[in-house]
Amino acid sequence: MVRVLFLGGLGRSGTTLLERLLGELPGVRPLGEVVHLWERDVAGDERCGCGEHFSDCAFWQEVGLRAFGGWHTVDVWRILALRATVERTRYIPRLASARLPAAFLALVTEYAQWYERLYTAAAAVSGASVLVDSSKHAALAYCLRFATDLDLRVAHMVRDSRGVAYSWTKQIVRPESPSGDEMTRYTPWRSALLWNAHNAAFALLPRCGVPVRRIRYEQLLAAPNDVLSSLLEFVGLPAGPVELVRDGVVSLGSCHSAAGNPMRFKTGPVPLRHDDAWRTALPPRQRRLVSALTLPLLGAYGYRGGR
Repeated sequence: MVRVLFLGGLGRSGTTLLERLLGELPGVRPLGEVVHLWERDVAGDERCGCGEHFSDCAFWQEVGLRAFGGWHTVDVWRILALRATVERTRYIPRLASARLPAAFLALVTEYAQWYERLYTAAAAVSGASVLVDSSKHAALAYCLRFATDLDLRVAHMVRDSRGVAYSWTKQIVRPESPSGDEMTRYTPWRSALLWNAHNAAFALLPRCGVPVRRIRYEQLLAAPNDVLSSLLEFVGLPAGPVELVRDGVVSLGSCHSAAGNPMRFKTGPVPLRHDDAWRTALPPRQRRLVSALTLPLLGAYGYRGGR
């Protein structure tokens, strides 16, 4: 049975940072945002975190060969059609139910099996005990629970909604895109609503039998080694003291992250700094709006202004 640590939450919450840190620990292999692998990498041949194009990355080519007999046999459009049919935030109440209609269950199971075959091959090629998928999408986590040979565990990453809202307004170019595409941007009110929906969805997963551990972005920056040690214990690996981050700096090696934040390309010494630019850069009116829209969960997660 393949053990997968799924990093969930709304984008810009620090999941890529957590994935990169986990990837430096023994027995752990990060895969990036696998949800985007099918379209961006298999079909679009974008660059892997190692710097090579997907078609030239030895790791991913071996994974494709073991999982599917080669990536050329994968029906990407079938997978994307399944995703549009079953992996949507609005379907989470149905995915969380004890019994699904037979036709819908068959589609969810088929979709989950594509991921299960990929995970199984990645575990064999890497020799890792735990794979990290930073796809973030709550609906995908619900779908993956229908994979029969998957030990799924979820790290729910939470960040102050106002910091997330500010981050979504930034103009960021995707370095792996051959045409210089920008990352998606949202208005503060839009990101506030998404923050509510995505974070609330992960609160229901334990009721479906999926182990969930909540991690605050601010906690990760304040005590990274302690958080990593806790997650090692959570996924069943030896959980002794972790000394990966020293004096606020971590040394990152190359990785085979298939898709995600541009940080996946960083190597060498990387300082960990708490990003709270939103306190001055996010206009007061927008800050108040986001605070009001996310008030209940802000309080539940212990953020100031959430009461």
